[in-house]
Amino acid sequence: MRYAMAIDIKKCVGCADCVVACQTENNVPIGYARDWIIEKVEGLYPDLRLHFESQRCNHCDDAPCVRVCPTGASHIIEGGIVKVTHEECIGCGACIEACPYEARYFHPDGYVDKCTFCDHRTSQGDNPACVSVCPTHCMYFGDLDDPESPVSKILREREHYALAPEAGTKPNVFYVK
Repeated sequence: MRYAMAIDIKKCVGCADCVVACQTENNVPIGYARDWIIEKVEGLYPDLRLHFESQRCNHCDDAPCVRVCPTGASHIIEGGIVKVTHEECIGCGACIEACPYEARYFHPDGYVDKCTFCDHRTSQGDNPACVSVCPTHCMYFGDLDDPESPVSKILREREHYALAPEAGTKPNVFYVK
């Protein structure tokens, strides 16, 4: 089992419902975020194109944040989800520096925090909170090893990309064109 997410950039309107759902579901403190919206403008004037990317931890197969963690607080659980065990985190910040996606932050309680693909929900067969509230249904989640999962289907049918491929992390968040 390998969990992954795909976001259709043609359908995302940048509403940030995913961000609010995540903050609510995971008790993220005000002023912090496990996911966020990026606005991208491409092309040359007057031929410009705008799209949004809902970004978060990429739950990489080759996660540098896990390799550099001196306590093992950053680790990979079933489904390839990259997690931080708060009680084991010493707040050194090595994982924050190692992440090419800037997907981690210092929680005010003294540990590093990040997206978990809502593993408390996905382990029960539910979608992450961000996926379940998206009003445009631009987010797809599922098991890459299951050819019938929503994420496998959309990635098979449409052209897509991942962020920072040059980092060699083998990310599991994709953007569908």
